[in-house]
This record gives sequence, structure tokens and C-alpha cells, in this order.
Amino acid sequence: MHQMYKHLHAHPELSMQEHQTAAYIQGKLDELGIENFICGGTGVVGIQRNGEGAVIGFRADTDGLPIAEDTGAGYASTARGTLADGTEVPVMHGCGHDTHVTAALTAAARLAEQTDAWQGTIVWLFQPGEETAAGAKAMLADGLWDKAPRPDIILGQHVFPFAAGSIGLTPGAAMAMADSFKIILKGKQSHGSQPQDSIDPIVLGAHTIARLQTLVSRELAPQSPAVVTCGSFHAGLKENIIPDKAEFTLNVRTFTEDVRTHVLDGIDRIVNAEAMASNAPKPQIEIFNSFPKLHNDPEQTEIVHRVLANELGEDKVVEIPPAMGSEDFGALGDAIGVPYVYWFFGGFIPGDAPAPVNHSPHFLPDYELSLATGVRAALAGLGHYLR
Repeated sequence: MHQMYKHLHAHPELSMQEHQTAAYIQGKLDELGIENFICGGTGVVGIQRNGEGAVIGFRADTDGLPIAEDTGAGYASTARGTLADGTEVPVMHGCGHDTHVTAALTAAARLAEQTDAWQGTIVWLFQPGEETAAGAKAMLADGLWDKAPRPDIILGQHVFPFAAGSIGLTPGAAMAMADSFKIILKGKQSHGSQPQDSIDPIVLGAHTIARLQTLVSRELAPQSPAVVTCGSFHAGLKENIIPDKAEFTLNVRTFTEDVRTHVLDGIDRIVNAEAMASNAPKPQIEIFNSFPKLHNDPEQTEIVHRVLANELGEDKVVEIPPAMGSEDFGALGDAIGVPYVYWFFGGFIPGDAPAPVNHSPHFLPDYELSLATGVRAALAGLGHYLR
């Protein structure tokens, strides 16, 4: 298990480019005698059958991130990848997906050794492209649930920077929807000494970004959580030239469809109104990714909570508040109307220095403790439904 983890950690691949990772997973499934197939380009589906019984899906995501690893580990990644725009970047498993794959493959191996202890079918979903919200969509578009048995419930888990041996889960709305936009503001170029001849897209952008913050602070009730973040702004090449355009990106997080609709409509309204106020041409608003809701089935979450507490200890499994982070896991169940439960498991030694957050160049769980927790949680959750 530790060798598998170190191999995966040292060989990450970018979202929807996980070809070597998929081949590695298929090789491990073949060794276990588990039928499998490619789905969604670089996703892998394993079907582990053991007589009549429930059909349970279990998802592990497989992609890495464009981050230069700075952990000092002997098995640190030196991998490189190429983004869609042609930019070459370092690649790292900075969100623990290597841990997820290792835990799932290890659980599959244990179940293959102990077929007298359970019955039913497990659909192992090694999903690509979680970081870009492309993977679940790709697998569904490729006919996932026409090719694999339809599950009664889908389970999933994610390593997180809290104490190894512990579990956090949330009934109901567990993770936010997310929408990302590129906004292109159009102006009129002029020399910096002749501003009267310009339509300044930088000033327009500054007003627009400031106004967009009022969507949350002045248009939503405080009890309706939402986040609107401007993560990048690009304009101009020289300090004395007013450029003819500016571009910025937005990321929006919401929990309910009505709040999401209000915020997205508000973005369109404010961006266009500010352009009109500046006498600028109509802007371009382009959405480039969208994460679905993740809404844990309350009844099944209560059951899984009890099962994991029985396995790991009552004090080790706690209910946690909804996270503003986003996942595309929920799309796998929502597409066919089946319940799902998703939990977080701890990956770090209690009492150590504060653990680095996910998506950090320093993110490195304690692999022995985190994998032990992830495998035990996976087997306990699956075991309840397959007994």
C-alpha cells in the first residue's frame, strides 16, 4: 500500500490527462481479477462482483494540480505537464488524490481476499478531472450508467488537514456549487496624457469588481452564504498607455439554486451596467467551469456516521459545517437519482505544526496514518451495505 501511494504521488498528471494513472489503476484491478474499462477518456471503472446483493458505487478521484511540490519528501513529484493553453507547468498531488486512489485499490484488494465476508457488487469509480469539474461530466457523457451496474448508493471520501484517525461529514448540503467566469471589458486605447480620448477599461474594471462585492454584502440575506471572488486581473503593458481591454476572472460559491441564480444574474447586470456607465462597448462574459451541488442524503449520512463511529470510535466521527469548497462527486448520483454520502478523513498527526491546506505546495499527509484511516473508513462504509 505504501509503495503504491509513493508511486502515485511521484507520478501525478493534470486533469483529463491521467493516461499513465489510468493504466496503473487498470493494472492493479487486473491483478485482482476485477473487470474494468476506461470511461470518460481517462477514467477507470472497476466492477467487483461477489454474488447477489446490493450494488454500491465508490469514487476516488485521480488528477493532480499545476503546483511545484515543496515538501522535501524523498518521493516528491518532479513531473511536468501542459495546460490546455500550451503552458508547461509542474504537477503535484497537492490535494491528496493519490491517497484516495491508494485507499480504494487497497480496500478492493482486501475485499478480493475475503469474499466470504460480503456479497453484492462494488462499482469502483476512479474519476479523472475533479479539479476542473470535467471528469464526472465526461464519465456520464460516455455512458457510465449504461455500461456499469447502477448503484443503490454511492460513497466517496477525501483526505483533509485534520487529525488522522478522524472523520468529518455533513448531512444535506455538504459542499457548495461553484461557477467560474472570464470577463472581458472593452475600452478605447489612448496615451496616458490624453485620458479624454480613452475609455479606460482598468477604471471600469475597478468599479465593476468593487460593485460585484455588493451582491453578497447588500443583496443577499446574511443567512444565505455565498462568495464572489475576483482571482485575477490583467490589462495593459505600459504605465503610460491606457489599454483597449481588461480581463478578470470570477469564482462564485453558493449552496442553493435560488441564491446561485440571483448572483449569476447579478453578475450579468452589474458588468453590463458598469460598462454602460463608462460608455464602453458591451463586455463579454464567459463561463469556463461549473461544479454541481454536493448534497449528502440525510438518512444515509446518519447511517454512515454510525457505521464509521463504530469502526473508528464515537469521538473520532463528528458532524462538520458545510464547506464552501466544491466537488463534482454529486453529479454521479444526481444523474440517476440515487443517494450518496461523502466524508472527509484526517491525514495528519495530531499535535504537529498546523497542517498545510489542500492545494498547497507543502500538502503532504502522513501516508501511513492517513491511508489506514481511509482504508478502514472505505471498508466500513462498504461493509455495511454489502453484508
